Amino acid sequence: MHTQVGIIGAGPSGLCLALLLSREGIKSVILERQNREHVESRIRAGILEQGMADLMRKAGVGARMDREGLLHDGIVLAFNGRMERIDMASLTGGKQVMVYGQTELTKDLYDAVLQDPNITVIFEARGVHPVSFLEGKPAIEYVQDEKHVRIECDYIAGCDGYHGASRASVPRDMITEYERIYPFGWLGLLSDTPPVHEELIYANHKRGFALCSMRSHTRSRYYIQVGLDEKVEDWSDDRFWDELRRRLPPEVAEKMVTGPSIEKSIAPLRSFVAEPLRFGNMFLVGDAGHIVPPTGAKGLNLAASDMYYLSTALIAWYKDGRSDLLDRYSEVALRRVWAAVRFSWWFTSISHKFNDDPIEHKIQLAELDYLMSSKAGQTTIAENYVGLPFDPDFV
Repeated sequence: MHTQVGIIGAGPSGLCLALLLSREGIKSVILERQNREHVESRIRAGILEQGMADLMRKAGVGARMDREGLLHDGIVLAFNGRMERIDMASLTGGKQVMVYGQTELTKDLYDAVLQDPNITVIFEARGVHPVSFLEGKPAIEYVQDEKHVRIECDYIAGCDGYHGASRASVPRDMITEYERIYPFGWLGLLSDTPPVHEELIYANHKRGFALCSMRSHTRSRYYIQVGLDEKVEDWSDDRFWDELRRRLPPEVAEKMVTGPSIEKSIAPLRSFVAEPLRFGNMFLVGDAGHIVPPTGAKGLNLAASDMYYLSTALIAWYKDGRSDLLDRYSEVALRRVWAAVRFSWWFTSISHKFNDDPIEHKIQLAELDYLMSSKAGQTTIAENYVGLPFDPDFV
């Protein structure tokens, strides 16, 4: 089998990349080790920057997102008994974010991809392994129905996440990995209850961080900071709701509607970047090349910028024979990655409890107090939260 672009991973980044390429007549094969139902059921992020939303529209799958998604102009920071709103729209010239669950986004992408004649999706592909990408003869090998299969391609896009085969296939002396592990995780609960507030609330509390988010007007997503030694089974729904209320301002806690959880999980937090993002004819995209703490809602949105740069570069190659954008992909993508790593680390540092030293919490409160008194400080938060622009010179 031969295709132009072999894509490893059928999550949002792999699916959207394939659709962007297909609009220009570029064919691709997507390999996924799970089945469709498993991929669609993953509970993930729900905040889309304008760049990601625009890519969904460009890929032809933005109709339901625009119909059902919730546009947000601001976020709320809760600390020291205060509720302070960051008016992102007024501070950034009208920019907003879209609240639309990744589960729904993935369904929309699959509905389009599986009907596209330029795209082939192979589910339950085992032992996926990219080969010969450094020699200019890239191929992807895998096993299905106990048969060994090889797909030859011009380029490989590794969209298979942090634990995937793409980055693992790179010789260790060709890649540099930077990592910071945080001493806590997020315990998240999803429930069919109305959100406690019309916008997201990020809460700094002496007991630890909390976040009030949502997926729709009737479905809420809440998080609390917990230790790395915590286990989900030790957290009943009642215990979660009680702890969440303790960390929120009283006026918020009092109006919270609680209910049974649909899903509960604990996610560890890390900052991770692999450099470079290109290895011969293989490119790393999204979580395969970088991870950020979820505090700044940057994970999927960073994958979006990778998709934008890589699709632009591949289209320039196939349509005009230009290789310059492919050569610049890693450099340009990493510039935006490191900017998001910095913001996510900083936002985490001012909102989470790192130790029991009371001076740390006092310093956090002083910084938050300063930021809320400064238009420049609020603008810094707003500009980064809505998403830094894609490089306008990458054309």
